[in-house]
Amino acid sequence: MNHVPDRPAPEGCKTGTSKPTQEDVLRLYDQLKNFQEPRGFFFNNDRQMVEDLLAQLLATKARFGYMACPCRMANGKRDLDKDIICPCRYREPDLEEYGACFCGLYVTKAWNDGEIPHDYVPERRPPECILL
Repeated sequence: MNHVPDRPAPEGCKTGTSKPTQEDVLRLYDQLKNFQEPRGFFFNNDRQMVEDLLAQLLATKARFGYMACPCRMANGKRDLDKDIICPCRYREPDLEEYGACFCGLYVTKAWNDGEIPHDYVPERRPPECILL
């Protein structure tokens, strides 16, 4: 598990650290759900996984100032990470082809309803962009 040092919390966090409160996570959940669902992007039905991913998004926002994909290693420089700022630029092609994005946060209605297989979503990010 990666250790994220304590940093100032994102705006609205009451904790003063990079660890968001459950209230922070639920607020982000409601905001994103209300914005994304009308556009055809749904959260995975696995609520606990979604809340864990949202907590990680808030932690990366506290650390870097932007919400980098929690399933990829961010460089910590916005210019180098702009392709993985959530929702990342790979979300739409992933949803078109697999019904889910790489980290599984966003899925299609058909994926949630079990109408399409839950296949592994491969990494689309070019190797030269990945911090090793």
